[in-house]
Amino acid sequence: MVPEVVPVPRAQLGEGPRWDGGTGTLLWVDIPAGLVHRLDPADGSQVTIDVGQPVGVAVPRTGGGLALAVRDGFAVLPESGTPESGTPGAGLRVVAAVTAAERPGNRMNDGACDRAGRFFAGTKAEDDTPGAGALYRLDPGGACERVLDGVSISNGLAWSLDEQLLYYVDTPTGRVDVFDYDPASGSLGDRRVFAEIPRGYPDGITVDADGHVWVALWDGGAVVRLRPGGQLDRTIELPAANVTSCAFGGPNLDELYITTAWDGRAGGELWRCRTPFTGLPAGPYRDLSP
Repeated sequence: MVPEVVPVPRAQLGEGPRWDGGTGTLLWVDIPAGLVHRLDPADGSQVTIDVGQPVGVAVPRTGGGLALAVRDGFAVLPESGTPESGTPGAGLRVVAAVTAAERPGNRMNDGACDRAGRFFAGTKAEDDTPGAGALYRLDPGGACERVLDGVSISNGLAWSLDEQLLYYVDTPTGRVDVFDYDPASGSLGDRRVFAEIPRGYPDGITVDADGHVWVALWDGGAVVRLRPGGQLDRTIELPAANVTSCAFGGPNLDELYITTAWDGRAGGELWRCRTPFTGLPAGPYRDLSP
């Protein structure tokens, strides 16, 4: 498994890769630039949308367009979006103003949707103040609930094959935790340690069709695959220290897309690694609002 650079613009802080199976395209973001990128690997075409504020992740909406975790909270954007050359933030609608109730200087970060279409995303302080963030759930009807407090840098989320477990990363803890999860209600149960990360810090995560957990390592220059028991299975090395997230894509969901961040010397590229493994389809936000 040898990663290769995808010829797209370098990001300052690339994050949140998501394969949109409905369009056969890859979504990812550049957080501080407020840019959402969409790549069609079939022909190499790219679209960039400037949402006008920092954006932690973008996911497809069942009704068309995108749902996002932006600086101010959960937001939605029409299908057409706004090209980078247009007015930043045009068409963006914040549906849950999360950070208004938090410490000034907080912003939203990474997130993901479960199979019922609930959108989970968390927050962090821009100055990395410990415990200043939280994790939230945006339900299909638009109700938003804080489900976890005392988070420092809310990052990767992914579910087990039977959706009875939620894997979760609060990066400064240096570990991946796991919650018991109720897929009927979206509620979290008992929390425990899934795996300690001895190299760098855990960031974005994904789960493959064999139930293994893939973890991007910030300041670790790699992506690791962990067995369902938390043991290290294999490592993909990258020539960038700050590896931020990973997601399976491609027509057969066997290509691992990896985002990285610029550290002043290297990073910021989008990488693709063809694998003998298969990922799971990424769930869209089930938007029931008009």
